[in-house]
Amino acid sequence: MTRTESARNPQPGRALGNPNRNRGRGADSLERDPGMAASTWRLRSDAWEYLRFAVKRVALGNDSDEVLSSDGEAFRSLRALETIEMYWAGFGQRYVRGIRELLQEGDYHTALDRIGRVVTRLRGSSVFDDQREETLDEAERLEWQDDTDPRPRFEVLVVDETTEADRDALHAEALRLRSADDAFIYDFIVVPSAEDAIAAVLTNTKILACVVRPGFSDRTRQPLSRELQETIELARHSARNHPASSRSSLASVQRVLGLADTLASLRPELDLYLVAGAHIEDLAGVLTRRFRRVFRREDQLELHLTLLRRVGHLYDTPFFSAIQYHARRPVGVFHALPVARGGSVVNSRWIKDLADFYGLNLLLAETSATSGGLDSLLAPTGAIKKAQDLAARAFGAKHTFFVTNGTSTANKIVHQALVGPGDVVLVDRNCHKSHHHSMMLTGGRPAYLEAYPLNDFAFYGAVPLDRIKQMLLDYRAAGRLDEVRMVTLTNCTFDGIVYDPERVMAECLAIKPDLVFLWDEAWFAFAAFHPVTRQRTAMTSAKNLEARLKTSAHAAAHREQQQRLWNADGTPKADEAWLGEQLIPSPDARIRVYATHSTHKTLTALRQGSMIHVYDQDWVREAEEPFHEAFMTHTSTSPNYQILASLDLGRRQVELEGFELVQRQLDLATSLAQSVSRHPLLRRTYRVLTATELIPEQYRGVGRPMPLRDGLSSMWKAWANDEFVIDPSRITIEITRTGVDGDTFKHEHLMNRYGIQVNKTSRNTVLFMTNIGTTRSAIAYLIEVLVKLAERFEDEQAQLDPDLTAADAEQPMPPMPDFSRFAPEYASDAGLPDGDMRTPFFLGQKRGAVEHVRLEELRELVARGEEPVSGGFVTPYPPGFPVLVPGQVITAEVLDFMAVLDTREIHGYDPRRGYRILKRDTER
Repeated sequence: MTRTESARNPQPGRALGNPNRNRGRGADSLERDPGMAASTWRLRSDAWEYLRFAVKRVALGNDSDEVLSSDGEAFRSLRALETIEMYWAGFGQRYVRGIRELLQEGDYHTALDRIGRVVTRLRGSSVFDDQREETLDEAERLEWQDDTDPRPRFEVLVVDETTEADRDALHAEALRLRSADDAFIYDFIVVPSAEDAIAAVLTNTKILACVVRPGFSDRTRQPLSRELQETIELARHSARNHPASSRSSLASVQRVLGLADTLASLRPELDLYLVAGAHIEDLAGVLTRRFRRVFRREDQLELHLTLLRRVGHLYDTPFFSAIQYHARRPVGVFHALPVARGGSVVNSRWIKDLADFYGLNLLLAETSATSGGLDSLLAPTGAIKKAQDLAARAFGAKHTFFVTNGTSTANKIVHQALVGPGDVVLVDRNCHKSHHHSMMLTGGRPAYLEAYPLNDFAFYGAVPLDRIKQMLLDYRAAGRLDEVRMVTLTNCTFDGIVYDPERVMAECLAIKPDLVFLWDEAWFAFAAFHPVTRQRTAMTSAKNLEARLKTSAHAAAHREQQQRLWNADGTPKADEAWLGEQLIPSPDARIRVYATHSTHKTLTALRQGSMIHVYDQDWVREAEEPFHEAFMTHTSTSPNYQILASLDLGRRQVELEGFELVQRQLDLATSLAQSVSRHPLLRRTYRVLTATELIPEQYRGVGRPMPLRDGLSSMWKAWANDEFVIDPSRITIEITRTGVDGDTFKHEHLMNRYGIQVNKTSRNTVLFMTNIGTTRSAIAYLIEVLVKLAERFEDEQAQLDPDLTAADAEQPMPPMPDFSRFAPEYASDAGLPDGDMRTPFFLGQKRGAVEHVRLEELRELVARGEEPVSGGFVTPYPPGFPVLVPGQVITAEVLDFMAVLDTREIHGYDPRRGYRILKRDTER
């Protein structure tokens, strides 16, 4: 980063430039997708890449310098970069202005060198393309050496009104304090205002710490886009209205607290520090809760050491480090694991390829002993316990537990810990099969909640809140509310439909204040690391709800609402009154929330690596002992240490770069959706399903069909207000016009022809999921494949008889079946929907108690008015929820649905013998 170029007013493009704030300057458009305005990582990369391409063409004489005219894309890129680079360390606005001066002077080769240095850094390379050492001044030479440093680097935001000389001095001081012994390196970004600070943490994903100096101003002088301005205002408003927001009677202190609250709500992983002069002791007493430490300006060395130490805490992976240490130790193996230390492999004549393929470290790290610091998963006291505590910090939980055999087991652990025989659990009928199996194992009585069906696409949505409230009110009216123990819901669903957990829990607790909640977040672990998606996670919702219940405003609102909901004689008013309001729970309600994560599905972890997160106010009194008993019941005494190590590493990754990875994941999914929707051929063949199709109108807010496509602020509003939203990382594409069903599209076309893997299809949809490992190249390849397939399908359709094609199109799909009911022998006597699933399950395991009946025979039985009862689970996979459970009456609707199901793998169904049905005379 050179420090010698002269300053000019920045002139960013429309992607970051707001015409209303631009003071008469032009605002040319660089970013063609308006919804990508918040995706600065892509805008920044593309702008520098294009600038390098354009200048290189001119420098080599392949183009005239007219391509560098002030109204061309190259200078639009420069104008955009002048604002963007303010929020990133390393080069800065002066560097960009210096490049523009070189271009205006015609010194294209020097400009190309300087642009190349930026592009090389953005690509993560330590070797510069076309490097010309003679063009480097001393400051740039230091910058070059800095770029070749292999140590992990991060950036520190400083919020203060400073001169350019002050910023140069701060940068020089950082270089001076840097030591060869430091594990990490960092550089400062200095911004003058609170708005600039918020813009920086929203756009620069590499910031891991923020130093606030009280001299900052409130408003930015940068011409930011309207979309970014709206996002900043939303962030500040949300922080001000949060129940845990800080308050001070001193305006100067409140200004600092307000900024700290906003930054903490956006990026909880950021460490905040305050640097002050006068009255530092008094400030420390007031501000400690928001700032990790308070320093005086002269304490630069202490600040430097603190920054490195705190990032070191994020970087720490205690169990992975213990595994590494164990692998390096020379030990003698005298336990029951021949593969440990490679003993049974490296000297074998026949299986040496195991070590060749997986590597020797895998074998060196294997052990069945808990010595050497490796700890015990069943009773952790050392490295595993510390790793779990770090995971709890990362995900906002009070306790976190690692699970090495998947979220199916995690769900069973939670159910067994919290549910006993006879307890009623309100559970989404379409949740994963592990919840249904848990009901059978624990003896709990499921009361199935019905999600709204999406019949046109052959899958279910989510359970509307009014249905959950109505069921609770029904149990209250029957005098059985005390039997209802827990509510279990999937957030988000396989197809990406996301609840508002805070509202669901608040309104349910208003009816029954001691309810326990289990949120199956198997597909939603990534959400904890983005400022918008985080608000709909179970742990953040629990924390927010706990804080809200403690406020006097909440207590007053609750008292006022109670007068409308209860009669003078102490009886509740009609259900319509309770369903017509957004219920406010009692301040005495208990926050008891559990979440299960398939960490391996959406974050970095080996297969079957999962976590259980706990936010339970009654943990010690009510849950700790039964939870540990359940954990030991379902957890192997020989857990896979490699899975545990990967969970430890996955936690490190998301704390240090989770925001960057998730933002990129969401942006790439949105770009995929836009590419399909805008490409003439693709939109003729495929249809991207949005909130308009996936959420019924009565449950939709006023937001756009794909809010992120309109910008981060649009997504923020929808996720803050709507009952249901769609996870932007999941793109469901309807393929009816291809002429093939989803299973054929998946296997014969995507996988067999092009090696593209997808998890889920329905009869006429395919679900494409992005993740934190998705790249722009992968998206481009998928689009290329979809174009090729669309061309193929159009050619095939053109050869078909149009009369036959029309007849096929007229074939209606059967409606999605609701849960029918439990047979009378297993149903509740009170006419409520809960039933006994355990008795018919074990009865269905007895050979003499069941018979197998084929589909057509079952149709005849049902047509005659008989009520055959399922003797087991019948579960299409994916998505993995049962169509039939033990004790359920089989109806014509269920059989119609099963008859057209195109899933190849159906658990519990034998295509040769048929369905397993309980014999009527042996059901008891």
